[in-house]
Amino acid sequence: QLQLVESGGGLVQPGGSLRLSCAASGSIFTIYHMGWYRQAPEKQRELVATITSGDSTNYADSLKGRFTISRDNAKNTVYLQMNSLKPEDTAVYYCNAVLNTKRWSTPNNYWGQGTQVTVSS
Repeated sequence: QLQLVESGGGLVQPGGSLRLSCAASGSIFTIYHMGWYRQAPEKQRELVATITSGDSTNYADSLKGRFTISRDNAKNTVYLQMNSLKPEDTAVYYCNAVLNTKRWSTPNNYWGQGTQVTVSS
């Protein structure tokens, strides 16, 4: 069974840092894009950052310079380094992967269960 499992969330003070990880496991043939999205209470889910298999990255404009996305293709894992965290970064962070499970199958979108990040003093 295909799974995306996030880890690394928690409570951090303003100005602090956290590193999120997301490992994909199961029947995977090729992972194309991986990324992170977040959803704050009573708000829509929004893009944080994405990264391709060739390490091309895309960030939400408001997060450039504070957040860094990276991936380890050998481990099917994507990371999100978050620095200088602010209370407004508080949200559930979701891992996303676009992948196919067989050689010629159409890639599909998969989501992790989410990990809570709370920035508060």
